[in-house]
Amino acid sequence: MKHTSQASWTRPFPLLALLLLMAVLPTTQAAEGNIFNTVKQKLAAGEQVVGGTVSSSDIEIYCAMANSGFDFLWIEMQHSPLTFAEVAVMIRACPGPAIPFIRVPTDSEGDIQKATDIGALGIIVPMVDTVEKIENAITYAKFPPIGKRSQGGGQYGAIWGRDYRELANDNIMIVAMIENPAGVEIAGQIANMEHVDIVFAASSDIGSFSGYRQGDPQYEALISTIKDETLAAGKYLAGPSAWKGVRDGYTFFQAASDTRLIRLGAQQILGGSEPGMPRGIAPIEGQED
Repeated sequence: MKHTSQASWTRPFPLLALLLLMAVLPTTQAAEGNIFNTVKQKLAAGEQVVGGTVSSSDIEIYCAMANSGFDFLWIEMQHSPLTFAEVAVMIRACPGPAIPFIRVPTDSEGDIQKATDIGALGIIVPMVDTVEKIENAITYAKFPPIGKRSQGGGQYGAIWGRDYRELANDNIMIVAMIENPAGVEIAGQIANMEHVDIVFAASSDIGSFSGYRQGDPQYEALISTIKDETLAAGKYLAGPSAWKGVRDGYTFFQAASDTRLIRLGAQQILGGSEPGMPRGIAPIEGQED
């Protein structure tokens, strides 16, 4: 099911219009079988997935990203002022085709349960340098008997279907970010945890914390440790999109942010080229998408 931006409807009276929108939007239905998380489906089929990073609360930007071809959206709540109320509106407006993944601010019960309650199918846990952090993520993202997530309220059922409670544990993915040498030391333990799906080698922060740059033997040794431990455990290996097609073994990629993509698009247009159009042909207004 393809979701398109509804933001233009909400400009005059945002809250009232959004409530009306939520009432009339159809519920996203689960795919056949127990797995409706298309990221999980693609990874299981041996495909690579790429997610654009979102840090803006603008619904039109979010929906443009959700419909641009990304497999998932990396909703950035660790390094942005985004609130759960804002992100709930964003996800409800355009729950797909790109699947919502949230990098949570912390591994706390409140942060993780709010993220799942508003519809995230991926929980990205930053700064995993203790086993406890990822244990917390599993505990609070998964319903019993796996975890201790309370059923509570939230819009997850309106987005993912009435049978969400029965299917959630099979569809919510846990991404562990290894960002410092302490995390590298326990990469094997993290990767071998039963409900960890993906281990992310955080290229920039590993360099920042270690003091080594990409290409340095010491840096590459840290990255290789994450890679070897993750693949040996049979889990999916993640990294920045710059590594796609360059480093083998990686299947889950974080791509550029919304603001960077706007800059890149502006630069292309200023250079005289309309994205997706033959040179010299202007797009028809209202049909740009």
